[in-house]
Amino acid sequence: MREELKKYSDFLQKIRRYFNDQSVLEVQTPALLSAPATDVYIDSLSVKLNQDINAGKTQYLHTSPELEMKKLLVNGSGDIYQICEVFRDNEYGAHNFNEFAMLEYYRLDFDSHQLMDDITQLLKVLGVKSQVTKLSYAQAFFEYGDIDILNTDFDALKIIARKHDLSTDFEWIEDLQILLFTHLIEPKLEKLPLCFIFDYPAMQAALAKVEGKVAHRFELYMSGVEIANGYDELRHVDEYRAVFEEEIAKRAMLKKYTPDLNKDYLEGIQPSLPNCAGVAIGMGRLFAQID
Repeated sequence: MREELKKYSDFLQKIRRYFNDQSVLEVQTPALLSAPATDVYIDSLSVKLNQDINAGKTQYLHTSPELEMKKLLVNGSGDIYQICEVFRDNEYGAHNFNEFAMLEYYRLDFDSHQLMDDITQLLKVLGVKSQVTKLSYAQAFFEYGDIDILNTDFDALKIIARKHDLSTDFEWIEDLQILLFTHLIEPKLEKLPLCFIFDYPAMQAALAKVEGKVAHRFELYMSGVEIANGYDELRHVDEYRAVFEEEIAKRAMLKKYTPDLNKDYLEGIQPSLPNCAGVAIGMGRLFAQID
């Protein structure tokens, strides 16, 4: 056990040394928040506090340090990173856990491609020497699924899904796109030791900037396992409000818990975020790939 603990300790030290050399500051933000996540498919764990001292309230364990870190960016933190435990309810699958360690970091004046290059340099420091493959989401579907994913409508995608004996019981096209990617594309990525998929369909933007039909975000796969999720970050409060309102409405349609609009965050990022790109990396998944 000690040897495994030492390997992970060395892994952490290499990451911190890399960021220190790049003048990226390590920060720590609160894990207990007053508002839960609004993401449609990420559920917050609630915690009841101070029940025995007649000051009871409900707070939520963060599913990511993202929003609190963005408040720091607005207030002039510069480039920052954080390594922390995050918590998510209703997780299922071989690579999904209710608690796991996350590395999240932000680089000012980077776009998503510069951030991908930066992650590649970090991986080299961690001993990953594999050749890097970069594929746009559309290119991956063309090459591995013979599907023009950006120009295929919901009904046509349902026909394709049925041919592969896949469910078509979805409210929104993005969910069917994700299912097709999981079943048709991800298995092909197992042959690629280090692969960035970038420029996702606009309807899968989350908190990434959108240009035309694509959202400027990426995911990193190592031998078919998703390791990281990065964005050219939205900057303006109205953009965040629109995303949160849409997510809350979709959660309501699915009869999931529907939080109030996170006004504290919206107030905290005014006037706007600096131009930046950010990424969340699953530490356990990454360590397993390089160990």
